[in-house]
Amino acid sequence: MMLLTSGTRGDVEPFAALARYAAARGHEVRLGVPDRSGADLSGLDTVRLGVDFHRLLRTDGLSPRAALRHYRTEVRPGMRRMLSAAVRETLAFGPDLVVHHPLILTAPAVADALGVPRVLTEFVPVATPTREFSAPGGPTVSADLGRFNRATYAVPRGAARLFRADVEGACAALPGGRAPSPRSPSRATLIGASPHLLPRPADWSAAVHLTGAWHDEALEPATEPVVDRFVRGGPYLVATFGSMRAGDAQARARAVVAGARAHGLRTLLLSGWGGLVLPEDHPGEDVLVVPSAPLGPVLRGAAAAVHHGGAGTVHTVAREGVPSVVVPFLADQPFWAGQLHRLGIASAPVPHRRLTAETLVPALSEALAGGERAARLGRAMRQERGLRTALDVLTGL
Repeated sequence: MMLLTSGTRGDVEPFAALARYAAARGHEVRLGVPDRSGADLSGLDTVRLGVDFHRLLRTDGLSPRAALRHYRTEVRPGMRRMLSAAVRETLAFGPDLVVHHPLILTAPAVADALGVPRVLTEFVPVATPTREFSAPGGPTVSADLGRFNRATYAVPRGAARLFRADVEGACAALPGGRAPSPRSPSRATLIGASPHLLPRPADWSAAVHLTGAWHDEALEPATEPVVDRFVRGGPYLVATFGSMRAGDAQARARAVVAGARAHGLRTLLLSGWGGLVLPEDHPGEDVLVVPSAPLGPVLRGAAAAVHHGGAGTVHTVAREGVPSVVVPFLADQPFWAGQLHRLGIASAPVPHRRLTAETLVPALSEALAGGERAARLGRAMRQERGLRTALDVLTGL
């Protein structure tokens, strides 16, 4: 089978977990991935898709004119390379099944050209409409529009049309020089999310499978000795904003440290791609800054987490039974922030522009009050077998 994913680390790691799980059970698997994802791809048969999403996402602080220039010089060429590489690499592999991320817009055409089924995979259901909530990542992500919720899914579909010419150009490499028409529907849809965090909407069809998150705990890397010593040193908070860099990273780090200290907690700052930068005037034995660390192991003993609300981070934090303060920036992050708050395992969301010590201290109080609820939900999530469920669906097609 050919697995094709897009996006940043949170989109790549679950596909890598599925690739390892399927390969270990005798399936021949090739994985197409973006460049520089940060995910552990060791031991996997991988091909690069020629796009670096960290470059594509660097839009913080851009004026409208600069953002348009960024779209023309970075986003459009990057997407064009990815769409063409997905066609080229899938044809070269000749799989009997194509499993793809929604942004791999050429996957339907190449699967049809090969005469094989395809399966759409989502970690947040932006392409699977429901009346129960607005499209995650759309402009109405935090609003319940009732009977109009389903109509909001036209927004992500419309965004895909921006790349129609690039899809057609990539399909010139297909036999016959164009995409088969009409396009065959996806044989199934896999939603790699926990039903404990996202209850299944009643109006999803039987072809939509809510599998649970795709996570393989056995593959977690060891933490560095300096991190091990820190997490054994007393109560602490973990803060990470992944690849989110918009705004003042020093002010954010200052607010997090102050909020943690107000609750008697030490702070483990995962600086990531620059989302948190500790100012020089904030040293102290109660703060450790590292670029990254295996999130599951460092969360296991944490009292709370402050994070951006990406789907992968949300699932890891919740699975470890840790209450949260979610600081959403964009896309699906407000959706997950709202979900965790409704479940009582996170405070009300704190938008990133409003993150200060004054807003974080009460938010942490609210989050910590949900500690027992978070622990119970985490125990339930750890019983899920998302990879096994996903592979059962794929092998049963």
